Amino acid sequence: MKHLARFLTSLAILGALPVGCPDRQVLGAETSPIRSDEEVVFYPTFGRLSPDGSSWLLAIHGSIFEPEANSVKRAATLAAMRRGLGLEMTSAEAKTFDRRMRAFLVDHERGKRMLVRVGSQTYVVGRSEPNGHFSDEIRLAAADAQKLLRDAGAGGWLPFEALTRSGDKRRFPGRVQLIGPTGLSVVSDVDDTIKISQVRDRKAMLANTFLRPFRPVPGMAAAYRRLAAGGATFHYLSASPWQLYEFLAEFVAAEKFPPGTFHLKYFRLTDSTFWDLFTSQEEYKSKVLEELLAAFPQRRFLLVGDTGEQDPEIFARIARARPERVVGIWLRNVTGESGDNARMTPLRAAVRPEGWKLFTEPGELESAVQEALRLAPGRVGRSPTE
Repeated sequence: MKHLARFLTSLAILGALPVGCPDRQVLGAETSPIRSDEEVVFYPTFGRLSPDGSSWLLAIHGSIFEPEANSVKRAATLAAMRRGLGLEMTSAEAKTFDRRMRAFLVDHERGKRMLVRVGSQTYVVGRSEPNGHFSDEIRLAAADAQKLLRDAGAGGWLPFEALTRSGDKRRFPGRVQLIGPTGLSVVSDVDDTIKISQVRDRKAMLANTFLRPFRPVPGMAAAYRRLAAGGATFHYLSASPWQLYEFLAEFVAAEKFPPGTFHLKYFRLTDSTFWDLFTSQEEYKSKVLEELLAAFPQRRFLLVGDTGEQDPEIFARIARARPERVVGIWLRNVTGESGDNARMTPLRAAVRPEGWKLFTEPGELESAVQEALRLAPGRVGRSPTE
């Protein structure tokens, strides 16, 4: 199984080597692998400027699957899951559970040679793996990217779509955010940082994840919008599984958080249990953070998380290794810790005092927003194609 961190590592290592170069562009007729009973989901990713500035390297990531309709097998599986979780559900919660479990029960399609169309050009973007995911990097000339952005009017997001078969009128759209070489990137945790999950209480966490409407942490969206108004870009990094992407994306949009790329975990019921959903965050989050830093070596990063699990330790290690790159660490204090205890001391030492913030109420972040933008000089607030 290819993990996102491994994919990002390959991008950082290969640099200007011919991954996604013109030899991946399809010049002749191609047949789409997407059958009428299959669907494709693309996840929002980023594009980075090539070292010579002549082209954009676009990360493409998606999955292909056959939905499990209202079959006897699906009903039996859902019933078994309800019993296994040991959660009592109202009728409304049962409907929410069934909807959120939908992506866990699909039939993953492997070995599909996926094709995407960017503007008038079609590219091969790898083959799908046993979990249905596929990922690759393609190259688009800077002039072409600028024209497509201008035509799309999507605020730095470049649209594309899967190539479907002749006669198939369905559209499977995706988008890539073109992020300039300098400026401020905000890497934000999701659970208990912007969304109330209560991860430290296993039963409450499962109920908040699968049964209840997602609830925002009051005030966080407003703080993030102030950062976005200053030109910051966003990466949402979570231990939630990719199967919950649709609902997390709906939550981010509905609560008016700034749009951003998503970085979630690979998870299959055949490999794990639900109790593994939010475990082993340290290795996963550390790898993704390292690869984001490597993909944008001139950008400055603000890391935002909470004290509930491993964010303080992960962020401290990253900041100590890259003190010139991490301009700030913000932690929502969900454990009632003091800022001078043993756990927080390495964090305070890892960043400048003005970049460190242990907060309870997001309203406390007003001055920290301006400080974060000040500490990340560059093309903040400007289009990446200018």
